[in-house]
Amino acid sequence: MAFTFFFRDRQTLDYIADEVLPTLRGYQHVRIWDAGCAHGPEAYSMAMLLRENATHFGFRNIHIDATDIDTTGEFARTVTDGIYHERELKRIPSEFKEKYFQPAPTPGCLQVCDEIRRSVSFARHDLLTLRAPRIGFRLIVCKNVLLHFPPARRVEVIQMFHEALADGGFLVTEHTQALPDQLAPSFERATGRGQIFRKRPTAAKRAAA
Repeated sequence: MAFTFFFRDRQTLDYIADEVLPTLRGYQHVRIWDAGCAHGPEAYSMAMLLRENATHFGFRNIHIDATDIDTTGEFARTVTDGIYHERELKRIPSEFKEKYFQPAPTPGCLQVCDEIRRSVSFARHDLLTLRAPRIGFRLIVCKNVLLHFPPARRVEVIQMFHEALADGGFLVTEHTQALPDQLAPSFERATGRGQIFRKRPTAAKRAAA
């Protein structure tokens, strides 16, 4: 399985809760795409932090589409069941572990609680097809993936993200991943903290405004 762990890059996850979540309040449906989710820790970590910062009813409007190329064939089962061995949960803050996990039927494991698990679904997806699983996302998170692509493919994938975002939607990348210069007209930096970018309106929509 790809190397990842719960609450990896916690600072960026906090930025999402602080900077992006307030702009999502009021929408009846909020779709988030975690592109390159591996076996689920990032998607579930993000869901827990969003739950901490949203009302019960507000969180019910949020759904995370977690996708990965999944060459092992194991990710779908792991993400859907939300069952992880105790050794994978060592980095989780104790208050999150107590609040959002429950005993699992598998010895030595815990299971993500029902409320959080219902907010996440997994699908196999290859970013290099350049076809998004849907359009209208309010937030796309893609960390620790783009750096593995050659520059030209990276531009194509980010352009695909732009097309999949709703107007004003956000793209979050790893803190070392600056946007390519040729995509500057498509995004604006949303905050001085982290790599959080907001989709600019298309030229046609700017002209009509």
